[in-house]
Amino acid sequence: MLCKAALLAASVVSLSSLSGAAVIVPGATWVDTSGNVIQAHGGGILKVGSTWYWHGEDKAHNGGTFRAVSCYSSPDLTTWTRHNDALTPVAGGNISTNNLVERPKVIYNKANSEYVMWFHSDSSNYGAAQVGVATAKTPCGPFSYRGSFRPLGAESRDMGIYQDDDAAQTAYLLYASDNNQNFKISRLDANYYSVVTQVSVISSKRAQYFNLATLDKRATIPSESTFESPGIIKRNGACKVFHLPESHPNKRARSIIFLHLIRPAGTPIQTSLFLVPGLQNKTSHLALRARTFPRTYNLLLNQNTAIYMGDRWRPNLLGSSRYIWYPLVWGSNNLPTIVASDVWSVNLDNGVTTAAAGTTYEAEKGSLSGNARLLNNTGFSGGVAVGYIGNGGSVTITNVQGIGADQWISLYYANADSGWRNTTISVNGGTAVRVDQPNTGGGGVVLSVPVKLNLRSGTNTITIGAGQSNYAADLDKIIVSKLIYLVGFGRVVMTTPCQAPRWVEDHVLIIVDAKECQMEALSDTRPAEELLDRSSALAVTLLWTGHQ
Repeated sequence: MLCKAALLAASVVSLSSLSGAAVIVPGATWVDTSGNVIQAHGGGILKVGSTWYWHGEDKAHNGGTFRAVSCYSSPDLTTWTRHNDALTPVAGGNISTNNLVERPKVIYNKANSEYVMWFHSDSSNYGAAQVGVATAKTPCGPFSYRGSFRPLGAESRDMGIYQDDDAAQTAYLLYASDNNQNFKISRLDANYYSVVTQVSVISSKRAQYFNLATLDKRATIPSESTFESPGIIKRNGACKVFHLPESHPNKRARSIIFLHLIRPAGTPIQTSLFLVPGLQNKTSHLALRARTFPRTYNLLLNQNTAIYMGDRWRPNLLGSSRYIWYPLVWGSNNLPTIVASDVWSVNLDNGVTTAAAGTTYEAEKGSLSGNARLLNNTGFSGGVAVGYIGNGGSVTITNVQGIGADQWISLYYANADSGWRNTTISVNGGTAVRVDQPNTGGGGVVLSVPVKLNLRSGTNTITIGAGQSNYAADLDKIIVSKLIYLVGFGRVVMTTPCQAPRWVEDHVLIIVDAKECQMEALSDTRPAEELLDRSSALAVTLLWTGHQ
């Protein structure tokens, strides 16, 4: 029965039966073990044994039409190796290079010992509105295409697959239908090849929502709204459908994820659509729209944590779209929140997530040059940002504390343009690095992008916008994240610079004089030699920095 036990998935990965530790930097350029940019957009993740498989759209050609469904594997959700393409075009049919293949999801049919891929199958103008099915005997295939069709004769565009944990491992198709006015949930046949019956529908015309932060503001979603990006999480025996509003007159509202509860029998509970907090004014609607996706496994270690996974879509350069993964947690009020963290780690043994601590430097406190000027907007921290950066204007921030290694720096900015901007950033007068700045949906809507830079131990000077002819986005602030290390079975955070650190291979840091290196182990702050041992040379396993 739909939603009878354990959890999973909607723009989401539940954290269960995991091992080791993973560190995630949303919005960075992620590369595989060969150094190539990961191309797995709009994808889904499947766990087979101790290995994770990520299937997604290869957009290296920067176009929307079909080139390949890629397949990557990982032991830890961060180190990804690309394999053969899982699905490739078939000339003259519905998955040729002139067609669209989007949002691939793979589940395993135990009875048939077969992997089944479902995907959005469409014409280049989105008029076909179908789903496609392919099968293989191994996770990466290659998959054999079985065909495309409209489920029960209805349109299907944004879609996802949910596999229950009941004895029959019943699977369901979630799909936006009727010009995206409705979300439908239909049960698949025992082979997972076709749809047999519709079990639920969520209508935008009847939906209402509550503000989870207050639970006292309820409103009907405007009739001009449509739905996209569906996924299911199953938690404590109940299903929750997460999705996005595709079109909405208020751009801020389009950065909201909705949560809809479903009765175990599959009938939707009306007026139970919720706003999920954590993303407003943090990631723009473009960071969330188009390409959130459900997960295809039931792996729940505890009932309090999952991972939200989406794409920061770049329509005119699709291969450069970035991946946005955040913790999705439930609090004591039994309501979900997305924790929008610039840099975060997850303990894959117990599902506990930790956001890296960081130091904030407000842009308006820096030294302005050229045309750069202060801008007032309540959307900025402190209500002030620096605008007109670039084209002769720049801002320099001094006394930025570093530890003598690569560190992640997050630039918080607003870009009201319809397209992306970019800026330059340099450290201590060194070579400038270009940083892309996606549009944020408004002049007071703030988004962050990460960049990895080497900061010397002690004070540093960072200049943003110098030497570029184009205008950058308005800069609100920067946050310099601290390093996260794994020491034995614990985690420590660098809080002050270390004297003469020495790198051994790629993942080991030798601290010659531990007394000079102050660390924080969870909530315990002591000198490093007390945290580890009392020897003069200490080995620390690095979780993330430039030496990752």
